[in-house]
Amino acid sequence: MGPNTAAPAGACADVAIVILNWNGAGFLARFLPGVLAHADGARVIVADNASTDDSIELLARDFPTVELLLLDRNWGFCEGYNQALAQVDSDFLVLLNSDVEVTLGWLRPLRSLLEANPRIAAVQPKILAHADPTLFEYAGAGGGYLDRLAYPFCRGRLFDTLEKDLGQYDDPRPVAWATGACLMVRRSAWQALGGLEPAFFAHMEEIDFCWRLQNAGHEVWYHGGSAVQHVGGGTLHKTNPRKTYLNFRNGLALLYKNAAPGELYGPMFQRLVLDGVAGLRFIASGQVGDFWAVLRAHFSFYGSFRYWRKKRLAARPHLRVRDRAGVYNGSLVWAYFAKGKRRFSELGLK
Repeated sequence: MGPNTAAPAGACADVAIVILNWNGAGFLARFLPGVLAHADGARVIVADNASTDDSIELLARDFPTVELLLLDRNWGFCEGYNQALAQVDSDFLVLLNSDVEVTLGWLRPLRSLLEANPRIAAVQPKILAHADPTLFEYAGAGGGYLDRLAYPFCRGRLFDTLEKDLGQYDDPRPVAWATGACLMVRRSAWQALGGLEPAFFAHMEEIDFCWRLQNAGHEVWYHGGSAVQHVGGGTLHKTNPRKTYLNFRNGLALLYKNAAPGELYGPMFQRLVLDGVAGLRFIASGQVGDFWAVLRAHFSFYGSFRYWRKKRLAARPHLRVRDRAGVYNGSLVWAYFAKGKRRFSELGLK
């Protein structure tokens, strides 16, 4: 079954919802019915990263209206989406994790925001925890922010501390990054930037993409008028050393690729020190695998330095902290661990 190029009738007929799947038959069976029920006329596409489970049989049997793109191998999250979205011609693209449960009316507010403001290139909804929808979810929460060292956090989530959703973050607003768990983006902007950074493979790729969007003059937004629920950890649990490796390696690359020239080397040095502290904390808590993951992350970054330097030189201009939305001009590590600040509102950001 190949993709249907004829746009369906409906309010969101110019939107394509693309779910990248790898051995996620269980999530597809669980959450695809809701995506189809609340698609508002959007195309629903599953791009399969060469799954070895029964995903393809499930789709053919139970979801014949879903368009299927078959990729020739497991390209990972980043290049998998790059390969898939190159084959989709809708004006607005939604990157949707297979472990996300959408809600009635979730899609239209996102599309309306992009349609109303041509400067906005990407937007995410409110991300709630599927296990407890009263809580924000780790990956995206109420919109993504960065501190001056490029540590990511969210309205509603600082490190592992999650806030309850009391409507405090319902307002649409520009942010530093929008989560890849549920991300709507203009296809024109996606194509202009070349999609996601393939060398990231997975994790922090959407932060890099959104930072590049801002450097290119676009805006990235959060819209609290739309909400979805995310299971999280569907591919790699946060305690998996592989995830630790990707987060630390990609965190270094993220900062190096995108920071303004006068805001690069000081923060990079501080990141190296803090990564060392993190490694010692892993040792002290008996997480030896995570300690080695931090070391491997650094060796990988240094070993690929020529590649990252080439990417940095090709990505100019680089906006300064004061010129980017969603940036805390301080250290989140210091605020959280030294000052005990656990809520977004305690950081003094508006």
